[in-house]
Amino acid sequence: MMDLSSTIRLHENDNVVVARVAIARCAPLNGEGIPAKADIPAGHKVATRRIPQGSPIIKFNQTIAFASADIGPGDHVHVHNAAYGKFARNSEVGADVRPTAYFSEAERATFEGYRRADGKAGTRNYIGILTSVNCSATVARMIAEAFHAPDSLADYPNVDGVVALVHNTGCGMQAGGEGHDLLKRTIAGYAEHPNFAGVLLIGLGCEVAQVGDIDALVTAPGAPPMRTMTIQEEGGTRRTVEKGIAIVREMLVEANRAQRETIPASELTLALQCGGSDGYSGIGANPALGVAADLLVRHGGTAILSETPEIYGAEHLLVRRAVSEGVAAKLIERIKWWEDYTARNGGEIDNNPAPGNKAGGLTTILEKALGSAAKGGTTNLVDVYRYAEPITAKGFVFMDSPGFDPTSATGQVASGANIICFTTGRGSVFGFKPVPSIKIATNTPMYERMTDDMDINCGAIIDGTATIEEMGARIFREVLDIASGKPSKSEALGFGDNEFAPWQLGAVM
Repeated sequence: MMDLSSTIRLHENDNVVVARVAIARCAPLNGEGIPAKADIPAGHKVATRRIPQGSPIIKFNQTIAFASADIGPGDHVHVHNAAYGKFARNSEVGADVRPTAYFSEAERATFEGYRRADGKAGTRNYIGILTSVNCSATVARMIAEAFHAPDSLADYPNVDGVVALVHNTGCGMQAGGEGHDLLKRTIAGYAEHPNFAGVLLIGLGCEVAQVGDIDALVTAPGAPPMRTMTIQEEGGTRRTVEKGIAIVREMLVEANRAQRETIPASELTLALQCGGSDGYSGIGANPALGVAADLLVRHGGTAILSETPEIYGAEHLLVRRAVSEGVAAKLIERIKWWEDYTARNGGEIDNNPAPGNKAGGLTTILEKALGSAAKGGTTNLVDVYRYAEPITAKGFVFMDSPGFDPTSATGQVASGANIICFTTGRGSVFGFKPVPSIKIATNTPMYERMTDDMDINCGAIIDGTATIEEMGARIFREVLDIASGKPSKSEALGFGDNEFAPWQLGAVM
């Protein structure tokens, strides 16, 4: 390993640095000319000069908090002396828009995927069993379990599996309300997803989210074949399960005919996720994922940033990258919606970070948001979408979602994401059928503890053995490899059957 400083300075204007390793009280802060006045945990911040009470705390050359007490050089800076505060930011629309340096057609990358009848490209080849309501969840699982036994798919080597994606809602909601429309849009997005070779949609029969209403939203010519059933019409559980198994067997025959073929990387839509973040997330792994997102965009593909509450405080940076006033207005409208949504539910949008984030060194939502937004790279923001709304634009886009990772990823996949990259500092375990999920560690100690879960170690950036650009290029290569069929760590462990979690809005009645 290189001879490294004990701290990381991110910008010359910052008045804090980040502890690369745990720093003992009185130990010198290399390069800063001052000692630590307290024990500083790895990933946490330490002041490099006096910060009077009420003054901004600067990291990334951005305000991340305000001093809630006088802070001296060498002091540990965290929740005990730093707090969130509102302030004016430079939000000039389009100020940072630049021409995208696209690769030429001859230079563009490819992957080995499944070309579907509607022209979309899949990275996996599943049969999906979807439900309109929680009441049909058990039946859906019973049908899927018939194909989970060893060798049950031996005659179908080109099929990745049969997966039941069930949820906890579908009734007790206002018909035609926001939550009802959102659920239907989400399930319809999955029914049209190119990682499915066939879909069976099962309802109970009397629920608000009627199977027929969802079926009517699946309008794309050449979308995966979909069959529908309701338990009440079929005559109960046993008959529905028996018929469902027979339908899936028919679908498997056709699905097994699918063959991987060379497809341009422009057909990849990458969902950008982070969870269990720490003080290293916004320094290494997230910027490296941003480099990979930029590469995909330059190859003609699409990258989706989401988790609206987790970009709160950094939205001005996205507004500055918006290609038009209209795109910027869409993003600001979503931010204002979230401020109202949290207020009317007795919460605050700035209540992040979570306890695990704070233990890892993140102090305020401003700090977390600046690091989270780094996943989106540097290319222009070309459009903003609502949750689970079909994404049609190529390039870097934003899709509105909660910060809860399974719910956010559910919306991204419903919108068309066919691969996911997920950074984590604390060690989130995560998978998401039918879409492969690549896990990216922010620090080497966690990567070494959880090597069975982590695909890539961006702790190499913190260790000084790789640059952000080098790790971004590696992530991009891994995206192509896993899109082409290489199993991700989460797939090898069997993750993905339980993470489907549509966003629930509105009163439960």
